[in-house]
Amino acid sequence: MPRTLISSGSYLEPEIGFSRAVRVGQFIAVAGTAPIAAAGATAALGDAYGQTIRCLEIIREAVAEAGGTMANIIRTRSC
Repeated sequence: MPRTLISSGSYLEPEIGFSRAVRVGQFIAVAGTAPIAAAGATAALGDAYGQTIRCLEIIREAVAEAGGTMANIIRTRSC
């Protein structure tokens, strides 16, 4: 079964060995997501709601790149 890696664009990916998301068959797994703004800084500093929105945007983009939509998500986890 083919494995597709979705990059976060982080320079640490090859060094640490992670991807924003991985698709294997019909399943897409998304890695832990931090509220990083396009320029690399923390988005919505001090604003939990704004940071949550940013994380969901990042997740939506990764899932879309892997061929899915937010409607396909069946489970989320939080630490």
